[in-house]
Amino acid sequence: MARKLQYISAPHPLVAIDLGSHSIRSMAADFTPDGLLYVRGVEISKKKIDIERGVIMQTSSTSYHINENMKFLGNRIQRPQLNNAFVPVGGRSMKVVEVASRRDQGNKREVSAQLLEEMKVECKQKIEARNQQVAVLDLIPYAYVLDGIAQNYSPSPEQRATKIEAKYAAFVGKKELEQKVDDSFIRTPILPEQKYARPDVLFCALASEEDLEQGCAILDMGAQTTTLTVFKDGKYVYNRVLSQGGYDITRDIEQWGMPFAYAERLKGMYGSVCAEEVVDGRCFRVPSNSTAEGVVLLRAGDLQSTIKARLEQIVTPLMNDLRQYESEIGVLYITGGASLLNGMEQYVQSMTTVPVTYGSHAHWLTEDVDEEYLKPTYSSLVGTLILAAFYREEHPYADPVGGLKKRFEEVAKDAQTTLIGIFSE
Repeated sequence: MARKLQYISAPHPLVAIDLGSHSIRSMAADFTPDGLLYVRGVEISKKKIDIERGVIMQTSSTSYHINENMKFLGNRIQRPQLNNAFVPVGGRSMKVVEVASRRDQGNKREVSAQLLEEMKVECKQKIEARNQQVAVLDLIPYAYVLDGIAQNYSPSPEQRATKIEAKYAAFVGKKELEQKVDDSFIRTPILPEQKYARPDVLFCALASEEDLEQGCAILDMGAQTTTLTVFKDGKYVYNRVLSQGGYDITRDIEQWGMPFAYAERLKGMYGSVCAEEVVDGRCFRVPSNSTAEGVVLLRAGDLQSTIKARLEQIVTPLMNDLRQYESEIGVLYITGGASLLNGMEQYVQSMTTVPVTYGSHAHWLTEDVDEEYLKPTYSSLVGTLILAAFYREEHPYADPVGGLKKRFEEVAKDAQTTLIGIFSE
């Protein structure tokens, strides 16, 4: 996860697209001979997306926004036809489980890549067969056992063994999580080449090799969900998603009688978790929802109390769960848009004995990067691009138009319609 990227000269940039509840963000980048990501461009579609708590509700409108976003990104980086993208996925039903596959080859033989892929597919099928409502969003290997000898890296082509065991941490969620992502892309000329579980993406971007050896955790504070994930002993051991986030804090402030947009602005500019940061006697004058009243007067202390009340509902249960791992991990990173509230680091630290700090993906980016892209809201894109670079090392770029044509033909057949002029020879 923390290994150095190997430079590959490629004419096509790596592209990641993050589907959020309030925006779609995409990023195109190359990776340099130094193993760093050079950001070619970023596109943000600040439109209300039909995504609730990580689940896409309207695939047709989401498809439109994906297509529009990718066109703008292509124009920005002077590559008008972007066909491939890597996508982080997550949502309220996601959790982590362990699964393993075993093989006996009869005699000492090569541990082939094909065999390992078959074992991985078997693990996915094993989980999904147990529960028809569940889909495996990502399978992350954490150990291989070759003839009784364990190792935490993938077997090389030179290794030979009779008995092989592969162990995985599987991020699973309700089938609708994966299905609706696929349905949203199938109406676009964009191929989601690989999907990655959002927690793995963030650990890749934020955690160092030392952190992973000692054990660490990430508190991802998004707009509509908050996720705690724990990594120790070389594997993911815990993941919990709560269906509350920064959006719910804004809605609580909105209840004081102001429009949502003003509540969001007030939260971002003056909101604080800590009472010590509140200026006594300070009062905010904000336009009212009611034309009769005209304005809302909200005291700084009431704003802080409103924010903290909701945060206690969100953070407390997750910190209670973290207690069982406190003696086994070395750091808790906080990230996500909602983590930027004033005093958040101190607030979370007051609830755990694990050292708390903001996660940073800056060490993965070239020095000339725009400071905007260092913000926590870009960590998922950076982590996705890093995993995409690892993937590209083993899977050279292939133009997906043929595969896309087949997908569109299948959709047309199912819908008993005909698609004309989308692809031309």
